[in-house]
Amino acid sequence: MTTPILAVAGKGGSGKTTLAALLVRALLERGRTPVLAVDADPASNLGEALGVTVGTTLGAAVEEFYGERAAAPPGMTKEALLEMRFASVIEERRGFDLLSMGRGEGPGCYCSVNNTLRALVERLTGSYRAVVIDNEAGLEHLSRRTARRIDVLLVVSDFAVRGLRAARDVSGLVDELRLDVGSRVLVVSRAPADPARRAEALPRLLAAAGDLGLEIGGVVPHDEALVAADLDRTSLLQLDAGSPAVVAAGEILDRVTGALGGLR
Repeated sequence: MTTPILAVAGKGGSGKTTLAALLVRALLERGRTPVLAVDADPASNLGEALGVTVGTTLGAAVEEFYGERAAAPPGMTKEALLEMRFASVIEERRGFDLLSMGRGEGPGCYCSVNNTLRALVERLTGSYRAVVIDNEAGLEHLSRRTARRIDVLLVVSDFAVRGLRAARDVSGLVDELRLDVGSRVLVVSRAPADPARRAEALPRLLAAAGDLGLEIGGVVPHDEALVAADLDRTSLLQLDAGSPAVVAAGEILDRVTGALGGLR
């Protein structure tokens, strides 16, 4: 069985990085280790959400390589040198590794290097039991094809019809680009914390999602523990297991991976 790849996308401020971090946590809690967490957003916030201080990003390593500041020693090919530098930017933690892509490409042509990097990512993926990719906010990242295939694309929207429209645009771009995506689901974040208010408002939002052709994969309620973690800059891995957002993310993971036949 191939390693399942879960990718999270959505507009800025929708809660996609939070969901990506909570999915990593849910995988760890279920013993689906090791996990590869990929921060494909130049803002590089996934590391902080996971309690990881990022040293060198992949983008910085590529720029150094392409700037010829890293000459290959005698007998070593440039491809081997790039692979060595690629491995050095992976932050290893208990149960998971983090790869931060960092800033975008410079003005020069990076085509051959990007192709090599993509091939290396694909080869690395087989060493993990799951991959979670936190994509850049917006639509442009999808055209870059960070991963050649995605088993489940989780499109995140906040609890608003405007957010749903942005999610629809993301889903539409998947079709336009003919990306290799197995399935896609909508995750609604920041739903009212009060169950009664959520129950009252959710049917209308679900109806709007249905009108836009989006399948609901789960709802993450507003969670004060997330707010506190952000203010304190603490890892989401340290949240209480009963935190509403933690519980919701676990249910979402079980739902989407169940459609894949589970995780190996």
